[in-house]
Order: sequence, then structure tokens, then C-alpha cells
Amino acid sequence: MNFPQVRLRRLRRTEPLRRMVRETRLEIANLIYPLFVTHGKGVTQAIGAMPRIFRFSVDKLPEEVGEIADLGIPAVLLFGLPEAKDEAGSGAYEPKGVVQEAVRVIKKTRPELVVIVDVCLCEYTSHGHCGVVVNGEIDNDKTLEFLARTAVSLAGAGADIVAPSAMMDGMVAAIRTKLDESGYQRVPIMSYAAKYASAFYGPFREAAECAPHFGDRRSYQMDSANVREALREVEQDIQEGADIIMVKPALPYLDVLSKVRDTFNYPLAAYNVSGEYSMVNAAAENGWIDEKGVVLEIITAIKRAGADMIITYHAKEVARWLTIL
Repeated sequence: MNFPQVRLRRLRRTEPLRRMVRETRLEIANLIYPLFVTHGKGVTQAIGAMPRIFRFSVDKLPEEVGEIADLGIPAVLLFGLPEAKDEAGSGAYEPKGVVQEAVRVIKKTRPELVVIVDVCLCEYTSHGHCGVVVNGEIDNDKTLEFLARTAVSLAGAGADIVAPSAMMDGMVAAIRTKLDESGYQRVPIMSYAAKYASAFYGPFREAAECAPHFGDRRSYQMDSANVREALREVEQDIQEGADIIMVKPALPYLDVLSKVRDTFNYPLAAYNVSGEYSMVNAAAENGWIDEKGVVLEIITAIKRAGADMIITYHAKEVARWLTIL
């Protein structure tokens, strides 16, 4: 049958009707909130490019994670800013490093939170790259040892999930092997499997103080023009032992997210990155858009494309909005 018998608007007439037939349902349980942890004491430091996002010293975390947990957000993703950096990024795997201490405090304060830890060297290296530099280039295989050491150190501190983001070939296998050898067989790996070399990372690099001091990251992060390569990256990480896979960034790569969802029956995360967050906030502050409407539309689109988990700086606001919807 066709119009006038078929009227698709019938089920759009009221909000209760629209809710009944809604295909994609956004839930607080889908959200992961990123946190920046810095050295020192008594630090709550605003990040200029990211309104309402802060760097916290470890002693300030209990209040912040208390708010996150009370909102029903199930997980946080930690990034660290050490007091000192060196060529080998040793702060990443220091037993009393800033993220290791943060993990201990969070698990003691709000043990119900799932603590995910970023496993990379860029925040800890003096040159700002994600791996070890040899003769002016990022040495893939030498970097694997340091990534694996970092993962073991963070698992030892109590992290629930380790999330390697360095985009080194073989990083998942190296980490899985070292975790298992060290007695952490039950710690899952969330791999940044399809992480693109993106212009949307600018505000994050301010927040984490991790911009590279020479060159760029295009020799290890993916070319934004490629989709088939993303499927190869994801497949390789699954074969190496990844338990959860990720696409980053989210919004400009919804097509990649959808293809990964259709191809692999694995838990899938997407990272709604800093540049996406900052653009929305800048437009909202100028009165050009309705922030709530735009944010909920974006997060719903990411879930509709296939994400099971959404890492987003909007998580607290989204949780509040979903509570009152």
C-alpha cells in the first residue's frame, strides 16, 4: 500500500509514540569519561581549549570520580601528565607514576568504576612521540617493550582495562603476552585499532601536553582517506588478542565505525575526540547552536553507526540530560 493508506508520520505524532518506535537508544551505560591526571597537589587546572574539562592532581580525584559515579557513568579513561619527561617515556611505566597512583586512588574511592588506562608514551617522552626515537624515526619494535612494560605496571596498580593507543604494529600481541606472563590474564585489552592521524586532536595535545616536537604522527597513525586499511588494522588486533576494538575519531569516521561494526562481532568503542568537543562548545558559546540538542544528536549518531561504548568529554552532561528525559 502507498499514500494515503500509508502515513509514516502517524508514529511521529507525539513524543511517547516516537519513543516506542525509536531504533537507537542511548544509555548512560554507553558512556566513558576521559580524565587528565597531573602531578602535584591541590591542582584543578582548566584547559583553555576545552571548557569544563580540567587537569586534576591525584588528591583531587575522589571528589571528581564521586560525581562521575553518582551520575551512573560506568567507566573513566585516564591520561597522565608526569612531572618530568625523558627520551624513553619512563614515567609511563614508573610503579609510582601519576596514572598508577590515580588508579589506586580511584579503585579505593569508587571501586565500582571501571578504570581504563591509556597505554602510550607520548605524554611521557621529551620528544612528544608515541614511541622510541632511533635516528630520527619511531622504532616500532623497540617501542613494543616499553608499551608492554607500561601495561603491566598499570595492571599491577589495579587498572581494569588497558588501552594501547600508540598504533605500533604488534602492540596488542606484545602487551597480551607480557600481561599473561605477569599473571594478569584477566585484564582485557581495548585497542585503539583504527586510530587516524587527525586534525581533531589539537585540544587534547594542549590538555595532555603531548604535541610532537618534530615531524608528525602520520608514519604510525592511519591516513584519513583509508577505510579498507582500517579493517585490516582491526582484524590484526583481534588476532593478536584485543578484547575491545576502537575507532578514533568518531564523528568524521562514522562510515569506518559502521563498516567495522558490520564486519566484526566484537565489542566496539568510539572516541568522540577533543576537537569535536571544542567545536560544539565554541558554537554553543556563540549562540549558534543548541548545545544539548547537538550533543545528543552526535552521541546518538555514534551509537547508531555501531558503537557499544562512547568515550566522550560530554559524558557528564549527557548523563544528566538522559536522567531527566
